[in-house]
Amino acid sequence: MLDRKNLVQLMKTVAKADPSTPTAYSFNGESLSYDALNETLRRELNELAGTYSLYRENKNLIFSMIEETIDEVLPKKVEEQYNQFAEVKTFRQGDKPIFRRKFSNNTRAKQFITRVGLAGIYEVFKLGKTEESFEVRTSAIGGAAQIGFEEFLDGRVDFGVVTQIVMEGMDELIYKEMAGALKASINQLPPANRLVANGFDEPGFDKLLMIASAYGTPTIYCTYEFAVRMIPKDAWRYTEAMKNELWNTGRLASYKGYKVVILEQGFEDATNEKKVIDPGYAWIIPTGADSKPIKVAMEGNTIVDEYTNYDRSREIQVYKKVGVIAMLANNICCYCDTELLGDMKTWHLDGVTGKVRDYAGQITGSHDTIDGGNEDKP
Repeated sequence: MLDRKNLVQLMKTVAKADPSTPTAYSFNGESLSYDALNETLRRELNELAGTYSLYRENKNLIFSMIEETIDEVLPKKVEEQYNQFAEVKTFRQGDKPIFRRKFSNNTRAKQFITRVGLAGIYEVFKLGKTEESFEVRTSAIGGAAQIGFEEFLDGRVDFGVVTQIVMEGMDELIYKEMAGALKASINQLPPANRLVANGFDEPGFDKLLMIASAYGTPTIYCTYEFAVRMIPKDAWRYTEAMKNELWNTGRLASYKGYKVVILEQGFEDATNEKKVIDPGYAWIIPTGADSKPIKVAMEGNTIVDEYTNYDRSREIQVYKKVGVIAMLANNICCYCDTELLGDMKTWHLDGVTGKVRDYAGQITGSHDTIDGGNEDKP
């Protein structure tokens, strides 16, 4: 049986590995496939929790190893997945999560922050010309995995899988907060920097590109659903390579020379009905002072505990303090395609008008925004 140090290293190696690739991973002087690596971890953890009695005796040790694994792997996982538009930093417990503002030679870009708060409330405030740093407030997010009591009795608990499930859930929560912060920021953009159209308006989209290009080379961020519509009308200009690209992927990797970055789409539950990212939005962000509009702060250590249900099953619950903000400026543009907008489930927030609409297009209410401390109800 491995000692704690080597067992934690094995857990981290499995958590970082990609099960979909045939890569061989090095552990303890051996070259192992993902399946072999995961099986080794399962056997080792079975020595600690192969029976319910062993689990009760060793659960705190197992939880501490899961905590250490998540603390190292989750920030890197989030950074690798979203590094094209998000800056991720870790902070010790009690330290203020401070991000420094990056200045460019072009001082015309006035920046503002959209901070994600508790219960989905978004607070907007502007940065002064002399402010060089800002704090990202953190709050606890959680993930959980349920284990049936019979699984303990039968020795079928796979804590490697439990760790993966929890981390994936927390990763999805962070991504959802990123999407919410971006969407809540739209009202703060100048009217010239946003366009609402029914479908893809090529001249209108090109106008937004020209605004953003005054501050740097723009990059377009959108979902795949949006990208497949973002096709220039002048098909005679297409090269053979572009035609092949459209045939093979359904979209172009660049639009009139500007890079297109696809925002990964996800679903909020197993029904595959409600999407995480509203596909109706495309963001045009120039390179320059700060080309990563999303800031993610992770504070302190992960906490893992258990909750016993009435049927004696266990929920392994994980908590992590995370903060997310969107830092946008008047050098960023947003296009809203109303044909795609709100293709979520039963309702959507129109970030341009601030109205809440249902699937039938009926206005059902309004969304409060906060601008510089003054509440504005459309």
